[in-house]
Amino acid sequence: MAFGQQRLKGVRIKRPGCAALPRKIGVPCALNAARAAWAALLLGLTLTTAAAAPETPIRFSLDSKIDGPSAPYLLPLDMGYYKAEDLNVSVDAATSSLEAINRVAAETYDMGIADINALIRFRDANPRTPVKAIFMVYNRPAYAVIGRKSRGIAAPRDLEGKKLGAPTDDPTYAQWPIFVKANGIDASKVTIENIGAPVREPMLAAGQVDAVTGLSYNNFINLKEKGVPVDDIVVLSMADYGVDLYGDAIIVNQKFAAAHADAVNRFLRAFLKGLKETVQAPTAAIEPVLKRNDTAKKELEVERLKMAIRDVITPEVKSNGYGGIDALRFARTIDETALAYRFKSAKPKLEDIFDPAYLPTAADRRF
Repeated sequence: MAFGQQRLKGVRIKRPGCAALPRKIGVPCALNAARAAWAALLLGLTLTTAAAAPETPIRFSLDSKIDGPSAPYLLPLDMGYYKAEDLNVSVDAATSSLEAINRVAAETYDMGIADINALIRFRDANPRTPVKAIFMVYNRPAYAVIGRKSRGIAAPRDLEGKKLGAPTDDPTYAQWPIFVKANGIDASKVTIENIGAPVREPMLAAGQVDAVTGLSYNNFINLKEKGVPVDDIVVLSMADYGVDLYGDAIIVNQKFAAAHADAVNRFLRAFLKGLKETVQAPTAAIEPVLKRNDTAKKELEVERLKMAIRDVITPEVKSNGYGGIDALRFARTIDETALAYRFKSAKPKLEDIFDPAYLPTAADRRF
């Protein structure tokens, strides 16, 4: 028997740097120590690797300038909710839903917010477009006809014999045929004047037109800011007058989603947290907007945000939670869309436009 291997019954042998071990184990203490050292080294490497895990970058496009309704997308950025999900998110302004859709389709942006009705038409015209909606933000759209009582506007049929200012590329004006049919308006008696979006409120304020098409929270606040008396402004929300469509949704490039499915899910989880906080405390949530828009007035942007929230929180959302789409209602909206738009191919089904796979859990989405 080699030196140091002798067996002494009942005797524990202590070696430098080792705990007392029963000699009968037969495993040299040096080997135990080496294994422990390697385990510690590997653990350290694992922790270091985890700590250095790269954040997934996500380029997110708004569909408008930065204003009150931008708060739910910016709040998670400033509060660190995206970062907590290992995401490096950038949020940029845009001029329209169409620009946001084009950005995501072209892969210059990974995700964005856009009018789902514009997306439906875009995908019909470009069937290979790798873009789908994944989270319904506005359960109903903010489409509206905004008029003035002093110009004789109080109800939809009052538009007959009047002049309506409408940018031809305006998403609200795109729904005009639906609004006309739902309210029995004789469209031949309404004079449509094609005007640029920047002069929409100035022309209405000056009485050059009797009403305009637009978004309720934008045009109302802009008119108010221009000094038009509030009690003279009439907002005919299309959703209140028979136009049962969905509104803005978060969209994603499908190639990006396929490669980063978990990141997309984590983005929606962080966004939902910010959305809920925005709904609960809009005045506090407006701060990220004011930080990025030097000309914004807090009082007006808070009011604009509160108006937008009314189109986010509907009885459907209160019953079913945030983010989803009701299949039967969607089918009806497609039928409505066909009144104003001629599909080049078959009418789309819900799965052609909306993918619920990335939504947070039903429990998390509960109102």
